[in-house]
Amino acid sequence: MASNNNSSNQMEVPQAKDAMDRFKTEVASELGVNLKNGYNGDLTSREAGSIGGEMVRRMIKKQEEQMK
Repeated sequence: MASNNNSSNQMEVPQAKDAMDRFKTEVASELGVNLKNGYNGDLTSREAGSIGGEMVRRMIKKQEEQMK
């Protein structure tokens, strides 16, 4: 697969990468998933999915609160 600028793992706002990494680490910690700096390919699909899913839930909740 060729790399392109529209890849789903590219940040829309590259400056937000550090904040998103901190957010991911915080959520993982709260869920009891041990994230390491760098490669985390040894996580199960359930672990990785639980982190991503919780991040999305929190972002949606925050956006809904801001829309009130």
